[in-house]
Amino acid sequence: MPDQGQRFIDLQNQSSRRTFLQQASASLVAGSLLSPLTASASGTSKAKPLSKIKKAVKYQMITEKVPVLDKFKMLKDAGFAGTEIHYRTKVDPKEVRKASDATGVQVHGFLNSSRDELKDSIDQAKYYGGTSVLVVAGRVDQDNPYDVVYQQQQAKLRKNLPYAEKQGIKLLVENVWNNFLLSPLEMARFIDELESPAAGVYFDVGNVVRFGWPDQWIRILGPRIVKLDIKEYSRKKQKDEGLWKGFQVEITEGDCNWPEVRKALQDIGYTQGWATAEVKGGDRQRLQDISERMDRALDLA
Repeated sequence: MPDQGQRFIDLQNQSSRRTFLQQASASLVAGSLLSPLTASASGTSKAKPLSKIKKAVKYQMITEKVPVLDKFKMLKDAGFAGTEIHYRTKVDPKEVRKASDATGVQVHGFLNSSRDELKDSIDQAKYYGGTSVLVVAGRVDQDNPYDVVYQQQQAKLRKNLPYAEKQGIKLLVENVWNNFLLSPLEMARFIDELESPAAGVYFDVGNVVRFGWPDQWIRILGPRIVKLDIKEYSRKKQKDEGLWKGFQVEITEGDCNWPEVRKALQDIGYTQGWATAEVKGGDRQRLQDISERMDRALDLA
C-alpha cells in the first residue's frame, strides 16, 4: 500500500474510529436509527403528514421556449414551490430574481456538481435567495484511490464551510454513482467529521435503489438529510436493458417503496423541507404530470 494511503488509514484509526463509534451510539440513543415499531411502542413518536414538504424541479427540466417569467409561472401553475439552478444553466440571474419575486417560486438551491470552486456557488445560492449548494464529493476510480478522495473532499469542504456558515448556506453532499460513500453509515461519518452545522446530505432517493433500500438510508442518515432529490429506479429494467436504463421509469412505477420512504421520513422528522424532482423534463403538461406523481409518492395531495 502506498505510504500516503497508509498514513491516512493510520490517522483514521487513531482519531476517527472512536469519534465515529461515539457518534453512532449517540445517534442510536437519540432515535435516529429507531425503528417505527420501537418508536410507536415507546409512545414518543407520532406520524406527521408530509404535506408541508415543498415540491421543486431542476430549472433545466423546463423545456418550453418561453421567457424566464413564464417558466416560473408554469412551475407555480403546476404546483411547484421552487426550482434549482445548475452552474451550467445559461440564464440571466437578474431575470431569475425578478421572476422569483413576481411569482413566489423560490430558487431554493444552487447545483455545484463536482466543481472545486465552491465559493462562487455559495455566492450564487445567496444571490438567488437559496439555502444550499449541492455538492458531488469527487469520484473514486483506478487513478483516484478511495482513501485519497475521502481526504481531499473533506479538505475541500472544510475550506469552504466557514464561508458557507457566514452566508447562511448549507453545503449538501449528494449520494451519486461515483464509487464513493457507498453506505449510509460511512456517509454519516463523513458528514459528522466535518463538524459544521453547514454540512449535510442532499439525499437522492432513486440513486440508492439499485444496491439498497432508501428507507434504511433515511433512518441512518437522520437529521443530516436537509433536502431530497426525487426519482425512480427499476431493477427489472436494469437487468433486462442495462444499468442506466433503470432510471427510465416514471415516479411511482419503479422499485422505490414509497410507503416505506414516507414512514422513514416521518420517523426522522422530515415533514417539511424541499423535495426536488430530477427526471426527464418537458412542457407544462409534463411538469403537471411530474407534480402529480410527486404528490402520490410523498402523499402530498
